Amino acid sequence: MSDRVEQEPGYVLHRRNYRETSLMVDLFSLNHGRLTVVARGANSPKSPLKAQLQPFQPMLLGWQGRSDLKNLTAAESRLGPDLRRTERLYCGLYLNELLQRLLPPAEPFPQLFAHYIEALENLAQAGDIEPLLRRFEWCLIDALGYGFAWDQAMDTGEPVRKDAYYYYDPEQGVLAQASPGSLLRGLRGDVLLELADARLDSPEARRTAKRMMRVLIDHLLQGRELHSRALFQQWRGDKHET
Repeated sequence: MSDRVEQEPGYVLHRRNYRETSLMVDLFSLNHGRLTVVARGANSPKSPLKAQLQPFQPMLLGWQGRSDLKNLTAAESRLGPDLRRTERLYCGLYLNELLQRLLPPAEPFPQLFAHYIEALENLAQAGDIEPLLRRFEWCLIDALGYGFAWDQAMDTGEPVRKDAYYYYDPEQGVLAQASPGSLLRGLRGDVLLELADARLDSPEARRTAKRMMRVLIDHLLQGRELHSRALFQQWRGDKHET
């Protein structure tokens, strides 16, 4: 990566306090992928950066530095999608945390970047959020090289049959026979074929896709928890109590 970058499209994934008056900011950028920068003085009352460095807002960014931790030199934000404190906000935080936790640093993912922009825009408008989340997860795992064939049993090489039941191993994919790593079983062949066509119309297809993606993402996280999941569950619990 060059010593100085200017006018780079990107988004804030997460930020936290750094020393007394600065912020440490995790970014997802078009040409440089995920990286962390220090916004010096951004946490001081007079700095405009504190208000600008917000998630979900399209930005043009600049930074410099030769180490892995860069210094932010410019940040120009534009109006982004409206994700208020509702289910949409927590879903947006979930997308950000997936990128923050799973993407390798300093590696560009331009197609994933485009899909992220589309996901945020759709998240602000869509009445049905669940298919949007599943499709983003699919795009992410494909970008990371962990995509698998929904319609093929990897242990036999045979196509998935509508009337059969299957297993899922996050290290191998769909299996016709159980393996030591099979974390899901009893997956219906007809539902897997729906998912192979990227169809999420039926309740069973949605449940199966969610279970399989959760198993794979948890496998990739290697024991690390997603804070956005806990926040979403807490929000749902508070909502049901009121």
